[in-house]
Amino acid sequence: MLRSGANYTPSTGWFYSWLDPDWSAVERDLAGVAELGLDHVRVLPLWPVLQPNRTQIRERALDDVRRTVEIAAAHGLDATVDVLQGHLSSFDFLPSWLATWHARNLFTDPEVVEAQVRLVDALDERLHDLPGFLGLTLGNELNQFAAAAHPSPMPITPAQATAWLETLLGAPRRDPRQHRVHAVYDAAFYADGHPFLPAHVARQGDLSVIHSWVFNGTAQAYGAGGPHGTRHAAYLIELARAFADDPDRPAWLQEVGAPAPHVGAEDAPDFCEATVRAAADCRDLWGVTWWCSHDVPRSLGDFPDLEHTLGLFDEHGEPKPLGRRFAAVMAELRDRPEPPRRSTAVVVPVDEVDAPLSRAELGPGGGVFEAWMDLAAAGERPALVTSRVAADAGALAGRGIRSVVPAPVTGRSAYSSVSDADMFPAVVDG
Repeated sequence: MLRSGANYTPSTGWFYSWLDPDWSAVERDLAGVAELGLDHVRVLPLWPVLQPNRTQIRERALDDVRRTVEIAAAHGLDATVDVLQGHLSSFDFLPSWLATWHARNLFTDPEVVEAQVRLVDALDERLHDLPGFLGLTLGNELNQFAAAAHPSPMPITPAQATAWLETLLGAPRRDPRQHRVHAVYDAAFYADGHPFLPAHVARQGDLSVIHSWVFNGTAQAYGAGGPHGTRHAAYLIELARAFADDPDRPAWLQEVGAPAPHVGAEDAPDFCEATVRAAADCRDLWGVTWWCSHDVPRSLGDFPDLEHTLGLFDEHGEPKPLGRRFAAVMAELRDRPEPPRRSTAVVVPVDEVDAPLSRAELGPGGGVFEAWMDLAAAGERPALVTSRVAADAGALAGRGIRSVVPAPVTGRSAYSSVSDADMFPAVVDG
C-alpha cells in the first residue's frame, strides 16, 4: 500500500505552538487531515523546546509530542516524529547551548552527540508503545548546518557524517518495526564538496528519504510545470536507488511541494498530480508526505512568501484545490500494483568509494540529469546506476538492467538551494 500523508504545520501559531500547544486547534487540524483521506502525518517538534539545556530534556515537552501522536491516532492517522529541529522554513532552531558563546559542532562534539543520543532515546521511550507511531526521523535537513553556504557552518568530512549518522541511528530502539531514518536536502546529491553524500541517503537508516524541491534551479532552468519539474522527485528517488546496496530498498518521498512563484496557485493541483504520478511509477516507494498541511498564517512575519502558500489547507483550515487533488490522486494510487523494474539505466560516474566524480553533473543542467530526463521524455522509464555497477554484469542483472546509457559531461549547472525566482533564469555555465 502506498502511504499518503502531510507534514503537519499547526494552523495556530505555526511550530511556535510547541511552546504552549492549543489542543483544540491540534484536534481540528488533524481531524481535517484525516477527513481529506490521508493516512499519516509527520510531526516536527522544536529541539530547543525539547532539550533547552544539554543535560535537560523536558518531560512536559515529551508529553506534548506524545499527546499529538495520540490525537492523530484518535483520528485514524499514523504519525512519524522528528527529533532535532533543527531547521524549518528558512529558520534555524538550535538550542542556545550550541550557539554564539557556546558554539560547538553539532556533528562532532562528543558531549553534543551524546546529548542528541539521549534525546533520540527519550522520544523512542515515550512513543514506542503508541498505536500508529511509525518511527523517528533524526531531524529536518540537518545537513544544511554542514554546508559552506550556511551563515555559521559546522564543517565536517564525509567520514564524520557517517559516524554521526551511525551513532544516532544506532540509539536504542524498543520496537524494531518502527523506522529510524534521516533526512537531507538535495546538496547531498547535487553539490560538490558537501560532506553528506548520496550513499548516506541510500545506505543509512531504514529507508531512503527524499526531499524534492524544484526551486533548486530546476524550475528556473526548465519550468516547474514541464517534464523536468514534474519528474524531479522521481529522478531523485531513482538516483537514491542507484547508490543503494539493496536494489529493493524502500524510498520515502518525505517532502515535496508546489512552491510559488515557480508554481502558481492555479497550476499547483496539476503540478501535484503529475509529480505524484511520476513518483508512484518508482518501485519500492513507501509513501508521499506533502509539504505541508496548513499555510503559514500571514500574521507571522519574516517568512519567505512561498511559505504562506504551500499548504493542503489554507490558514483557516479549509482544504485548497491542491489538497483535494493530492488526496484524490493518492487514494487512486494507494493500491496500485508494484511498478515493473526499469531496464535502461543512465550511468553515474563514481570513484572507488562510490562518491560521484561530479555531483554538478547529477543536478539540473548536468549531463546525468539531462540524459535521464531526455530518456523519460522519449517514453522510456529510465533508472540510474553507478559506473561500478555498470561494470558488473551480475549487479546489473540483479537490478533488471539490460542496457546502460553513458551521460555526456556538460560542464553546466543550474543548481542552487536558494529559492530566488530571478536567480537562475536559464541553465548557466558553471
